[in-house]
Amino acid sequence: MSDNTLAWQPPPRPEWLVRFNAEGRHTDLRSLVPLRADELIATACRTTGLSDFGDDRWREPFEILLKALEDEAELHYFGRLMTRNDLLIWLQALLGVQAAFTAHPEIAEERIDRPVVIAGLSRSGTSILFELLSQDHRFGSPRHWEMMFPYPPPERATYDSDPRIERCQHLITQWNRVTPTYATMHEMDARLPNECIIAQACTFVSEYIPFLFQVPGYMAWLGTRADWEYPYQFYKKLLQLWQWRNPRQHWLLKAPSHLNFLPILFKVFPDAQVLLTHRDPLQAQASVTNLAGTFYWMRSDKPLNVAAFEDLLSPDRVAERLERLIDWLEGGVIPRDQCANSRYADLIDDPLAALRKVYRQIGLAPDAEVEARMASYLEAKPQGKFGAHQYEVGEGEAVRQKRERFLRYQAYFDVPNERAA
Repeated sequence: MSDNTLAWQPPPRPEWLVRFNAEGRHTDLRSLVPLRADELIATACRTTGLSDFGDDRWREPFEILLKALEDEAELHYFGRLMTRNDLLIWLQALLGVQAAFTAHPEIAEERIDRPVVIAGLSRSGTSILFELLSQDHRFGSPRHWEMMFPYPPPERATYDSDPRIERCQHLITQWNRVTPTYATMHEMDARLPNECIIAQACTFVSEYIPFLFQVPGYMAWLGTRADWEYPYQFYKKLLQLWQWRNPRQHWLLKAPSHLNFLPILFKVFPDAQVLLTHRDPLQAQASVTNLAGTFYWMRSDKPLNVAAFEDLLSPDRVAERLERLIDWLEGGVIPRDQCANSRYADLIDDPLAALRKVYRQIGLAPDAEVEARMASYLEAKPQGKFGAHQYEVGEGEAVRQKRERFLRYQAYFDVPNERAA
């Protein structure tokens, strides 16, 4: 891409939001909606009545993110309010988790038994695989509300009636009210499971954060200096906390970006089973652009810029990550016998047959009741909800040149080409 601005065009804003943001243009937004480290920390402590954040590994990324938000993100009035609320929720989560472990050190003895973790390119079938496997009673997944508000520890008796559900529901559906087109792209519900990176955001080391804001300074720090073991260690603590009073047999977890950190994931969760999803990289990449632009547009009028998103969108960078996965498998850096594979093409063509293949790879089998639930789930989804499988019928020279970067990956995992949407 030679132009710094992608072809993506922002949707029109709701009239109420246009008027709201207009009111903020003649105010001192930095004073009106402060994003200063000391003030945010003091507010989080005052709100919770807690003061112990645990170790300090969150502080450097927190401060780097705040600087990038002020210098680079160009947040509009309502976007600044949304961002301040996010930051306070993450700080309060850090305080709450530490308070739970301090009051009940036995939580650290909770065993995370053979979690199943889904990883792969964004838009490569991670969601459909996650949603179908969630129909198996042997698996439990953290729901969005407990990711957002992990403290106090969720209780089995009140798990479906916890008042935090309603608060979370309002906040996450606010995205649809701010940018109505988002509702057509991604289903949001407080009771649905969600991606691990959302829970990891409270460490301020998470690939979720660069999806929310155009912050190249923070993104550069994330790619060169971040301690990625920290968010995985913290996530293990979250899983221990969530299952302490609401046990799960095996955790079912998902985030496409786990693909980038598999050696760390296996270090923290040595008995994990990882399900790798595979799709034509060019098609998967094209789907991400629209999602990223929509995320940024929720909080800023700044045009979507390739430089701020290059690490995710560049074919060379994507190919490097996919070839690194092959090298990890071939070199024994990650355990091959704990990695299974799922092709997007198979999931779209015959989901239940594809699921049986996945189960065989991880040494389990879906019983008749589980398969019936999966079939019912698929029938209840609108046609095309998970996409349509289309093979390519011809490509231009530019596309062929890009595709050459993915030849090794597609041959290694037998990933078919798709026709451009």
